[in-house]
Amino acid sequence: MSFAAKVMRGVRQDQSGSFVDGIHKTKFKEKDIKPSSKFHEEEIFHQQITTEAFMAKLFASISSIKASYAQLQFCQTPYDVDGIQAADQMVVSEFKYLSELKQCHSKNHHLDDSTSPETALLLADIKEQKSVLRTYGITRQKLISQLRLKDSEITFLEEKLDEANKENKMLEKRLNSNGSISSIPSTLQLSTLNVNHFRKVLDQTVKHIRRFVRLMIGEMEIIGWDLDAVATAVQPGITFRQSTQKCFALESFVCREMFNQFNYPGFAVHLAKTTTGSRHRKQHKLFFDRFNELKSFKTKNYLSQRPKSTFAKFCCSKYLQLIHPEMESSLFGNLNQRKLVIGGEHHPETAFFAAFSEMAKRVWLLHCLAFSFEPEFAPSIFQVAKGCRFSDVYMQCVNEEEQAFLSSISSESNRPAPKVGFTVVPGFNVGKTIIQCQVYLCS
Repeated sequence: MSFAAKVMRGVRQDQSGSFVDGIHKTKFKEKDIKPSSKFHEEEIFHQQITTEAFMAKLFASISSIKASYAQLQFCQTPYDVDGIQAADQMVVSEFKYLSELKQCHSKNHHLDDSTSPETALLLADIKEQKSVLRTYGITRQKLISQLRLKDSEITFLEEKLDEANKENKMLEKRLNSNGSISSIPSTLQLSTLNVNHFRKVLDQTVKHIRRFVRLMIGEMEIIGWDLDAVATAVQPGITFRQSTQKCFALESFVCREMFNQFNYPGFAVHLAKTTTGSRHRKQHKLFFDRFNELKSFKTKNYLSQRPKSTFAKFCCSKYLQLIHPEMESSLFGNLNQRKLVIGGEHHPETAFFAAFSEMAKRVWLLHCLAFSFEPEFAPSIFQVAKGCRFSDVYMQCVNEEEQAFLSSISSESNRPAPKVGFTVVPGFNVGKTIIQCQVYLCS
């Protein structure tokens, strides 16, 4: 019998149940069935841990993007160029990684074949925890910054309160000689106007200007502005011997803008001031009436009741000139006050605009009073150019200690007398009387 015939006979016997090769049957079960099942379980486990590693990488990258975005927001205020660039690079890098991760997943292979899924899972978990810690750290810095901001606001308000209490005590002691507008008699007549009345209103105007400047500096310090850069931008080339003297630069800027075109009726350029004819004589009664009307009103009430008045237009015009849009946006985070001012019907209900409008009221009252004088006595404004020699007749030094120091140096070394760095508060000619301008001296 051939070999093939024997095989076929064995198969037929196996099918009939009379012949079973136990040895071959056992070997078939051990080698083919059991190893295949074990391999299938390992494959399922490998797929599970690979999927877990992929998801861990995905969420770790998302956590890193979240931390970088938090850093990006934190570096906006105050503006940190290096921090913003670093956060931006991190975000771009993570998005590239996510793109590569997506491509690898779609092609069903690992991003890094040299790393096992177990190791990738641990590395992704570490990366995510680091991102979470970084996010918490940024949140902590933000809370610390907000706490410092609140502390600065409290300190500033406490200083304002102390200052207000001191001023109230001074007002009580000097009720009849403090130069306030209320000290001007309500029965004041045009014919009795004199330089003392003008000087009293000017003193109050300067006080309100300095009060507003202090408020501006306080707001700048709160958001972290560089006051050295501000002073340099306003008065370039000036060296301040003391850091506290930088406020004079900002005060000079406010005075320059608020008193600009003071010598023109209504601060209007197209209405040139006349000094000879009846035109001014007809005007001075109008300006005197405006002075008496406004000085008895609260500024807020006057603006709300008469939004189309000449003072309201002056106030809005000066605000737009003095407060640059970028400054307003930086100080308050938006341009809401500017929009209300431009609208004209309503005015901002903020402490900042209230301080500005009070200052504007004093400047406008001083302007109205100046144009209430007879033409031959009408006050005119003047200021001193940079580099001029100091004169006691026309000037008053705001940094008196600096004046004494520079004067002693010039007298000992035969150097020239100190010169004007810039005009802080302008001066006025009232008839034959000179009201000195206030200047900052430099060596």
